[in-house]
Amino acid sequence: MEYNFDKIIDRRNTASLKWDIKENELPMWVADMDFETAPEIKNALLERAQHGIYGYNIIPDEWYEAYINWWKTRHGFEMKREWLIFSAGVVPTISSVVRKLTTPNENVLVQTPVYNIFFNSIINNGCRPLQNRLIYKDGEYSIDFEDLEEKLSNPQTTLMLLCNPQNPAGRIWKKEELEKIGALCKKHSVVVLSDEIHCDITDPDKSYVPFAGVNEECKMNSITCIAPTKCFNIAGLQTSAVSVPNPVLRHKVNRALNTDEVAEPNTFAVTATIAAFKNGGKWLDEMRAYVFENKCLVDSFIKNELPQVKLVKSEATYLLWLDVSALNKPSGEIASFIRKETGLFLSSGSAYGEGGNGFLRMNIACPRANVEDGLKRLKAGVEMLEKV
Repeated sequence: MEYNFDKIIDRRNTASLKWDIKENELPMWVADMDFETAPEIKNALLERAQHGIYGYNIIPDEWYEAYINWWKTRHGFEMKREWLIFSAGVVPTISSVVRKLTTPNENVLVQTPVYNIFFNSIINNGCRPLQNRLIYKDGEYSIDFEDLEEKLSNPQTTLMLLCNPQNPAGRIWKKEELEKIGALCKKHSVVVLSDEIHCDITDPDKSYVPFAGVNEECKMNSITCIAPTKCFNIAGLQTSAVSVPNPVLRHKVNRALNTDEVAEPNTFAVTATIAAFKNGGKWLDEMRAYVFENKCLVDSFIKNELPQVKLVKSEATYLLWLDVSALNKPSGEIASFIRKETGLFLSSGSAYGEGGNGFLRMNIACPRANVEDGLKRLKAGVEMLEKV
């Protein structure tokens, strides 16, 4: 490999959300990576910083071209310049869209277990999360389409938040599944907001399908959130985009983002995005391969050393969904016990809505030595818990 993902970087005392914890603890929870970002991005930021003036910014043509070329080359989907709107982040966009496209007490549908912050964006803006619980069978997830249509048909349901690829389970939704979701949402006049922030972090032999790329129906009834932040580990730069082909929806999204004052970039947001999508491809591919090897390591360890735990089959993200239901305890209790006794900090599945209890989420986007350390702590924690 050209890039060194084994390098351990001390992130303590850097005001890091992930690493501002006790000295003996190992955080493998929140979704940011412990890899230094691509040197191509770092060098571009250093060059911009050397300029010395950090005033107000515009969105240059290169920013639009970077997104358009990346999605066309990587994902076979061609966006148009006018579809794209800058946003300071995917979560701010989701919250703005919920405020703009719904009224208080309406339903926003989510497919659970799902990214926990979806619930914040819904509830904090006066709406009700309506959960279409995914079917978990034989270690894999699928969609309960009968339940989905029943809940979409509720006149109070006006918006659906789709996670594509799925977080926390790492499912890549098939084109046929997305097509069916799109048809049902169109039938029942429900707009789809598709969060596709993890789309570039797939297993080396896998690719995802953009929701808006499925067909014209999906394209014209959707809002897509995209960003370089997860796949290049630059979340702290607050940079993302919204792609909205439908001009009526686009006007509403544009007004929502501008009203909430999240449609203007900081000095480094545009520079980082252009560098990532223009020059970061090789780094990304090597990172994906490295994370996949980490996943294989976890899979082998659990099968051989931790039969009490099952690794849910995944195809995307650097997040692993661990089935700990055999321990017969609430996942929050399991996560707290393991953290207290071993220092391993994992996410409790109960935060991800219906069906999340009995699971833990583990972030493996870190040097292999940390993964090995985390697995030893996990085994020790599970064995201690069984003796309690």
